[in-house]
Amino acid sequence: LKSHGDERGFFREIFRETEPLFSGGYFAQWSHSFMQKDVVKAWHYHHLQHDWWYVPIGQIATCLIDFRQESPTYRRKLLFKMGEHSIYDEDTCELCVCIPPGVLHGCRVLSDSAHLFYITSKVYNPEYEGRYHYNDPDVPNNWGDGAIVVENDRRHFVPSSPRIKLFKQP
Repeated sequence: LKSHGDERGFFREIFRETEPLFSGGYFAQWSHSFMQKDVVKAWHYHHLQHDWWYVPIGQIATCLIDFRQESPTYRRKLLFKMGEHSIYDEDTCELCVCIPPGVLHGCRVLSDSAHLFYITSKVYNPEYEGRYHYNDPDVPNNWGDGAIVVENDRRHFVPSSPRIKLFKQP
């Protein structure tokens, strides 16, 4: 993301349709999620939609796991911090991330609270969403002690076997 800062604060471009990150993106819905410290929201994936995440306030640990069988990064995990930059934490990324269909995604709030803004390429439809339990043994990630899991993520998940086959976007 392009940022321009001085002693007054900063200006940041969050979206520019000419950026490769947004190529081919059709934006259907813009949502805002506010979460408290240690809240975990995981695991979700979408059959058809792309998500673009941006964290303007607070910090989250974001985990992406590629479950697209035809992908060269199949079963690879990417774990990174997102959010406002802290002088105490040089590892935090001030970025927007694109999550394609078929990629499991989840997050844990690291700061006292966090705001997650996300744009999706389709209007939300629960029929096109899949879930895994937040601590599913088939998902190679541990959110750590003290994780606060929303009831929806405790209750809704795809059974261990058989897994739903992800289908390609028409």
